[in-house]
Amino acid sequence: MQEPLFFDPVLQEKIWGGQKLNTIFGYDLPTKKIGEYWAISAHPKGISTVKNGKYQGQKLDKLWKSHRELFDNVSGEVFPLLTKILDAQDYLSVQVHPDNAYALKHEGELGKSECWYIIDAKPNAEIIYGHHAKTRKELAQMIYNECWNDLLAHLPVKKGEFYYVPSGTIHAVGKGILILETQQSSDTTYRVYDFNRKNNKGKLRKLHIKHSIDVINIPGTTPKFKITEKKVGLSTITTFVKTPFFNVYKWQVQKELFLQKNAPYTLVSVIDGKGNLIINEDSYVLKKGDHFILPAGINTWKFIGKLNLIASEPGD
Repeated sequence: MQEPLFFDPVLQEKIWGGQKLNTIFGYDLPTKKIGEYWAISAHPKGISTVKNGKYQGQKLDKLWKSHRELFDNVSGEVFPLLTKILDAQDYLSVQVHPDNAYALKHEGELGKSECWYIIDAKPNAEIIYGHHAKTRKELAQMIYNECWNDLLAHLPVKKGEFYYVPSGTIHAVGKGILILETQQSSDTTYRVYDFNRKNNKGKLRKLHIKHSIDVINIPGTTPKFKITEKKVGLSTITTFVKTPFFNVYKWQVQKELFLQKNAPYTLVSVIDGKGNLIINEDSYVLKKGDHFILPAGINTWKFIGKLNLIASEPGD
């Protein structure tokens, strides 16, 4: 019988990071500038480790290679998804990610479509989400002339909102925002603008202007997706987005929620509350900040308690 795979994370220090991952989730942080908590990852720059059961101590990338039965024997060279939490105590760089074709050609890895669930946001928090250029020539002119106020689209955000950020979307997470990000397993980021900040060595961080102009979508339309809700007893299932890369849901558990498998495997993050995961006769205690995979072989499960969870699965 299969059991859920819980993970130890990889923490990433960033110049825009802070301590909110400790204050909100109680995670132990080695420095005062932790910006990213890679919760479920098989990417070479940060590989999660199983911390329970039969596969305790094994890395997720190795499981993908040697125990593909855990993932319903689906094809693919690399584990395709990555779940992380970002603590933006300052603006991230204004950036864009390439699609699969461009990334494979230029970077040798997957492209990067992603999406954000806003766990917390200070009053008046905002993101950069899209742009106002009408042609690629105009885009290039505005970038080279640093016409950021005219180019960039700003959008206010608040706790509980969701945003889909497909490849080619120029974007930046703003100051005072904590997000759970579901993304393709890629670390390719093209920086367009970085507010003239210097790193801890006193140097400006590298920009990637040519690649950015190549891949930014023209025109910069707002990504379209439809959010739907379904009541199941006292609980709620929210479908945020379904894409070729991932499907993402929010499960709000009030007392109990029974679910059935509809994908080869499912990634789950507990963003609030506490309770239990019931699989057959086995019970697993869940608390805020836990992250796990429900592998192939687990066909039904039940949550008991009061829990808010973000779940994702590979897309079609």
